Amino acid sequence: MTPKLQRWTDLLVALLRVRFGATFNELARSVPAYQLPERASAKAIATVKRMFERDKAELLAFGVPIETVRRDEETDVYRLRPADFYMPYLALHQGPSTRRTRRVNRDGYHSIKDLTFEPDEVAVIADAAVRARQAGNALLVEHVTAALRKLAFDLPEVHDASDEPLVVAGEQLDRAIFPVLNQALLGRKTLTFEYHSIGRNATETRTVEPLGLFFLSGHWYLAARDAASDAVKNFRLTRMRGVAVNGARPQSPDFDISASFDLREHARSRLAWELGDDDALDVVVEFVAVTGAALPAMRLGTPVEGHPDRRRFRVRSLDRFVRWTLGFAGAARPVSPPDFVDAFDSAVRDVLAIYEREP
Repeated sequence: MTPKLQRWTDLLVALLRVRFGATFNELARSVPAYQLPERASAKAIATVKRMFERDKAELLAFGVPIETVRRDEETDVYRLRPADFYMPYLALHQGPSTRRTRRVNRDGYHSIKDLTFEPDEVAVIADAAVRARQAGNALLVEHVTAALRKLAFDLPEVHDASDEPLVVAGEQLDRAIFPVLNQALLGRKTLTFEYHSIGRNATETRTVEPLGLFFLSGHWYLAARDAASDAVKNFRLTRMRGVAVNGARPQSPDFDISASFDLREHARSRLAWELGDDDALDVVVEFVAVTGAALPAMRLGTPVEGHPDRRRFRVRSLDRFVRWTLGFAGAARPVSPPDFVDAFDSAVRDVLAIYEREP
């Protein structure tokens, strides 16, 4: 990411975090490129403010609706309303005889408006996609497919020419699982189930000692001690099938819960790569560029003695962590273990292959 794009990204994030706007000095605390030492010269301060004004003007030219509001005679406040910045959520009227609208999954800002489609309008979109594909232009087909995938994120009713959904249906939670888990948790009975591991892309039989349930980032997880590895792991409920409680000695517990285990502490602020069910890896990353994104990322890891630019992470989902590291566009590099380095290099090659294809 170029320095200018990094500044724009940091500035947009800072603006979207404040509901009633912020002054330049308040925004500068969240934008590393605008930060100056306490005793900066008047010339340095003026240079940074000119940089901010250029960035704001260029973002406005791209259609980003940044507002300048006069707080008092000498102070300007800058504001970016999420409802003005983000595209609306997509919704669908359910049935011609009612005005009932399917609830929108508002995983984000609740101030964003809805754009509601009628069923026949969705059908027209799908029909237009079919006709565009029939034109025989490979580039047009690629663009149409990409557009429909974006629509299908909110509107799974959108289909492609083969009448197959363009996005994989979300993992469905079978609510009948809760009474079974409740029985096991209250009675401290072991559980057996089939579990699909995303990291290994395999389904395996698991026998665990359930310790508690927690809800995080829109998903339910079971914290449980895995008997095979003697480690506490997190299992997403939507990937569990055939959950059964040990029926032997129903009035007697199968295990004791360690007094040192605290479910609230275990579930607090878990990161995506910590929620996998694989054995934990000690992964070391070197941050070779101190950017706005890298600074908070470094705080997520623990320092490596003798290497101030390196951080150590405990990773259970290597695939997720590789994608996270890849997102720093070269500012973060893998150090160890070899499995992590190899997976990162493979992901880089896959990305390069996409952009090296002939149009």
